[in-house]
Amino acid sequence: MEEVVAIERLAEEKKNSGNDEYKQKRYEAALHLYSEAIHLSPGTAPYYGNRSACYMMLGDYRSALNDVKTAISIDEKYEKGYIRMAKCSLMLGDVIATEQAIRKFLSLDPSNTALREEIASLKQLRELNEKAASCYDKKDYRTCLYHCDNATKIAPGSLQNKLLKAECLAMLGRFEEANNIAITIMQFHSTNADAIYVRGLTLYYSDNLEKGLLHFERALMLDPDHKKAKAMRLQAKQLKEKKESGNELFKSGKYRDALATYSKALELDPLNKEINSKLYYNRALVNSKLGNLRDAIADCSSALALNEKYMKALLQRAKLYYNMENFEEAVKDYEKALKSDRSQEVKNLLRDAKFQLKKSKRKDYYKILGVTKQATEDEIKKAYRKQALVHHPDRHANATDEEKKEQERMFKELGEAYTILSDPVKKSRYDSGQDLEEMNHSADIDPQQIYRQFFFPSDYGFGGFPGGGGGNSSNFSFHFG
Repeated sequence: MEEVVAIERLAEEKKNSGNDEYKQKRYEAALHLYSEAIHLSPGTAPYYGNRSACYMMLGDYRSALNDVKTAISIDEKYEKGYIRMAKCSLMLGDVIATEQAIRKFLSLDPSNTALREEIASLKQLRELNEKAASCYDKKDYRTCLYHCDNATKIAPGSLQNKLLKAECLAMLGRFEEANNIAITIMQFHSTNADAIYVRGLTLYYSDNLEKGLLHFERALMLDPDHKKAKAMRLQAKQLKEKKESGNELFKSGKYRDALATYSKALELDPLNKEINSKLYYNRALVNSKLGNLRDAIADCSSALALNEKYMKALLQRAKLYYNMENFEEAVKDYEKALKSDRSQEVKNLLRDAKFQLKKSKRKDYYKILGVTKQATEDEIKKAYRKQALVHHPDRHANATDEEKKEQERMFKELGEAYTILSDPVKKSRYDSGQDLEEMNHSADIDPQQIYRQFFFPSDYGFGGFPGGGGGNSSNFSFHFG
């Protein structure tokens, strides 16, 4: 008997020492002392209650709840036990358990207001949970996240709330944050199917399709009725199959079939930005092969809208712009690419695009004469003859001043074009873009002189009028009809 009394006295001393440490906020030390007291006297409910309070201060709400349940099992009328059970259940986000604890406590002491704040918080938590669920169903993940954060202030230990928050973060593209939450939960709850599912989401939406699929399958092994994991496993499998099928069709040269397959894949999950950006890029390559350059550019732009750092898509779009002779846009894309990739290859592509842009801003002498770049010397002469007769100022003597100016401009440009394209050396330099600045001779060219040299060559010692018998210009009168 004396031994029992001594043990109880020692247990009480341990508890009192634990209280002193608790008051000093040295919770780890207090926890150790309460545990010693429990070891000495395992049938004393308040010891579990005190240790439960200590666990709560350390943020271990589940251990706290386990202790308080033990305390209540020892003493069903232990009021502090129900108070702590309500607090722990609320911290863990267990609405039903919190309600039950409050109801039991009030049945023991109806006039006690010790849980007044918990009752108000419980009502607020229930409302936040309902709002979060409603926003989630509407796919309004940003607002759902807002409600989750507010719910966390009331129930910081709620796994359900943390996982819903992580899921919203994943859907909003904040994969690292979502992944950290899921992994932290998995470290302590390795068989939590919801945590494994969320981890799968972060992998799936980070372009790690294979590992994402494995996590969905693992979640279903733990919980065969997990609806979200079922849906995502099916979606991931379909996306994987379509993507791989499109790639095989492209490699085998079946471009139209590849185009259709990539298009179907893009319809499967509009939220998967990483994979869809690659699908758009792949489809751009297919459209390029099919000659659908505008569609290919649109696909590259869609890929970049989803992933602005997607270098392959940026360089492909630049190349497409270049091939369509839209050198200004090509230069913009290559300049943007150079900010991320300082390789010599990109520098050379940019230099060439700038050169072509400079060339494109010159007057198009072939267009002015109405001939192709492959035109022969004879075709160039014939084209000049025809156009010069049409636009010679004398032919428009009775036109308005505005019309006269326009015809004079066109006549002058014809002279420039003929001067360059009729000279093999100048033509070659013009075609290659050499000495662009030096080729602007428009101020030095007299269109009337070019015209006279062409139509009245005998005056310049060229042996006669083209197509005629070599008459003298002084005896030749030219009249426009």
